[in-house]
Amino acid sequence: MLIADLDDIALHYREDGDPAGRPVLLVNSLGTDLRLWDRLVARLPARLRVIRYDKRGHGLSQAPAAPYAMDSLVDDAAALLDRLEARGAVVVGCSIGGMIAQGLAHERPDLVAAMVLSNTAAKIGTPGMWGERIRTVGTGGIEALADAVMERWFTPAFRATPELVAWRNMLTRTPADGYAGCSAAIAGADFTASTAALTLPTLAVAGDHDGSTPPELVRDTAGKIAGARFELIGGAGHLPMVEQPDDFARALIAFIEETENVRDS
Repeated sequence: MLIADLDDIALHYREDGDPAGRPVLLVNSLGTDLRLWDRLVARLPARLRVIRYDKRGHGLSQAPAAPYAMDSLVDDAAALLDRLEARGAVVVGCSIGGMIAQGLAHERPDLVAAMVLSNTAAKIGTPGMWGERIRTVGTGGIEALADAVMERWFTPAFRATPELVAWRNMLTRTPADGYAGCSAAIAGADFTASTAALTLPTLAVAGDHDGSTPPELVRDTAGKIAGARFELIGGAGHLPMVEQPDDFARALIAFIEETENVRDS
């Protein structure tokens, strides 16, 4: 296991592929850890340098007391890339990970050559909605949300498989401070203006059965970025890299190849 001891947080991360290859940073969603990307990583070319990590409050990374600010999550990603000397990365973020990608592209364009916004938006939900979710976790734990979250994450067909147990366990075993802290970060984040000013190559991906960030919301965010492309993956909910890894990998690999000559200056 690899731990990056950064200024105020210790983050668990992993690298796969060629250490000298083009860096690809994978940023996971709320309530998941870096295993979210297992199926995708297995399908990516070995020539890439694939970096993934557990954001603060998730997986094996430290879980400070809630709440967290989105700026802190963006700074964590930047500090990890700086520590690993991985500039000009393709940043692939799912859900809150996609918000982190947007913030990182705005704050540290030297680190981000291109981005993939998976099942995310410039603004997700309302402060009231997230506040209610935080209160529920505070009184009943993540278990109180788990069944509803599974319905938003996955299609009925996937929910009927034995594998659902593993994903439900991943969610409920997330530290409560981590879940509540990141929920507070989402509640306080609105990248509408800063994302509209971005000009880097962007691919936006949605799942046609996503109950958390519906395709229209993802498409609207893509429309804010000049030249961004939108792709809809069928038979997938909020985590298409889990339900449809072949389709997700094909879209990502094609995008990486299209942007191969994009590097930081």
